[in-house]
Amino acid sequence: MTVTLAEEIMLLSLDDESGAAKEKQSASWAVAGGILLDLVLAGRVAVDGGRLRVADETPTGVPLLDERLRRIAEWAGRRSRAPKVTEWLTKDSRKAVEATIDSLRGRGLVHAEQHKLLGLFPVTRYPEADGSVERELRDGLRSVVLGGAEPDARTAGLLALVHGAKLHRLAFPGVPRKEIAPRLEEIAAGQWVAEDVRRAIRDMRAAMAAVTAATVVTAVS
Repeated sequence: MTVTLAEEIMLLSLDDESGAAKEKQSASWAVAGGILLDLVLAGRVAVDGGRLRVADETPTGVPLLDERLRRIAEWAGRRSRAPKVTEWLTKDSRKAVEATIDSLRGRGLVHAEQHKLLGLFPVTRYPEADGSVERELRDGLRSVVLGGAEPDARTAGLLALVHGAKLHRLAFPGVPRKEIAPRLEEIAAGQWVAEDVRRAIRDMRAAMAAVTAATVVTAVS
């Protein structure tokens, strides 16, 4: 089963048993960034200089990606210049998470459970329904980061997003960040992807750092 980068990040962020989202805010930026990066890899969107533009509106055949592509094209088309990546991530992160969870449910990888927080407030959580995809994903990430295997372009992009959003504990539970950060930095800056994709990854990492910092400042103030 081929899953998108956003779905992979979502699987890493959901607790397998309770279905609760972990590191929810940072993961939401990474999910939105994962959709954007998949569109870059598919040649539908270009990211350069911290700004994005639609290069090709032809559907990819993946509903999750095609709906975001349509929304980006509509949104960017109303603007006088190419919008900033930070603007799109801020605008779309919550909706991207909802769309990604719906996609995972449609694939049968998670299911919805209704709970009441403090016995009063209804919440929906998404426990694991089929763990095979996540196990294969985690094995692949560990082989690259801890085992030294060379990543393909998608894996390099995924790890760059994980690193940029500081989701190390989700992807590598129990492994100290200082032990894997140098390898993740090497992968994010490495030669595993084409130059235009590498620029896109660099800009998206910077965008995620910016929106995450803004979120922290807002929460504290």
